[in-house]
Amino acid sequence: MLYSTQLFQGKGVFYMSATAAAAKQKWQARDMAYVAIMSVVIAICSWISVPTTVPFTLQTFAVFLAVGVLGGRRGTFAVLVYILLGAVGLPVFAGFNGGLGILLGTTGGYIIGFLFSALLYWGMTRVLGTGTPVMVAAMVLGLVICYAFGTVWFMQVYVRTAQKAVTLGTALGWCVIPFIVPDLVKIALAVVLTRLLKPHVR
Repeated sequence: MLYSTQLFQGKGVFYMSATAAAAKQKWQARDMAYVAIMSVVIAICSWISVPTTVPFTLQTFAVFLAVGVLGGRRGTFAVLVYILLGAVGLPVFAGFNGGLGILLGTTGGYIIGFLFSALLYWGMTRVLGTGTPVMVAAMVLGLVICYAFGTVWFMQVYVRTAQKAVTLGTALGWCVIPFIVPDLVKIALAVVLTRLLKPHVR
């Protein structure tokens, strides 16, 4: 009888372990699916150009939507996958462009900067929680990080390709200042949609 009880308990432990392993595997598959879907969403938003005085895409909106809805970890991986897809030549960047030439070009720093924005969001929300004030602060600071990295990158590449220096003020006037208001609107929209969609994403 004792042997039978121990055998039953052993089977129970094995069953529970197998169930936990299956649940973990399912969770990982779901994560990968979310990451893949959001990478595609970022690409689609990169192709959408809003025809204003200074045209802009919805790329920034999609990046912050990714980290907001999926959370910092999965959202960061979605941004990374998006960048890697573009790096290998798929036309996922603005204007249906792709390839290392885009990433190494004058505006490539802003694309790479999205990864730093996502990492900052991940870190801040992991430490401070995912309340709306924290979310907004993390997105705005992430945008600043993206601007800073992208602008420094732009200035360095511009000097090398154009064979002449460009001032910080000029670089900001070309690459940052015209996009501040649209980008803040994108953040606001990303926050609203995050609050609507996140409860439905596990």
